[in-house]
Amino acid sequence: MKKIITLIAIVFASSVGFAQSGAKIEFAAKDNTIDYGRISKSSDNGIRAFEFTNTGNAPLVITSVQSTASSTILSQPKTAIQPGKTGKIEVKYNMAPGPIRKTITVESNAVNYEEGRVALKIKGEVIPN
Repeated sequence: MKKIITLIAIVFASSVGFAQSGAKIEFAAKDNTIDYGRISKSSDNGIRAFEFTNTGNAPLVITSVQSTASSTILSQPKTAIQPGKTGKIEVKYNMAPGPIRKTITVESNAVNYEEGRVALKIKGEVIPN
């Protein structure tokens, strides 16, 4: 009986360790959201950066970054981000007056998000000049 319990404990520990192994992406922005606040088109260029760290134990590969209308992806990593290293995704909002509520979808090999897909958000308000 003791051998069976030991075997079950080993199998369980192995499966837990396996599930956590791989690249992991952690964004610096709280709740994966950048809040522009209240901004003016005449004094702000609309560019922001989502900074992240690979907290896993394997290289992180960003395979796709897509945005909804009114925002543009300016830059994203083209090479793998090694464990412990950082990267950034730069976005630009078109600064149309009114509320900002946009989503940027990042696809990667990160094991800490379902299918490696992360939803990033930008919010705020552009006030007329």
